[in-house]
Amino acid sequence: MKSVKEYFISVIKDQPEDSSYDEILRELVFAKMIERGIEDSDQGKTISNEEMNRRIKTWQK
Repeated sequence: MKSVKEYFISVIKDQPEDSSYDEILRELVFAKMIERGIEDSDQGKTISNEEMNRRIKTWQK
């Protein structure tokens, strides 16, 4: 498994040469969000689409 530094370097290297600081930072944050979501899924910390729809409907009241 890659170290955090190695992982960040690989994400940065995948960006276009003219990427701004903010664009690179967004990509790093997005990559972390994906990683966290996969970890949650692996640990069974998910909900069904039906449950998510129910929760969203409560926000719309």
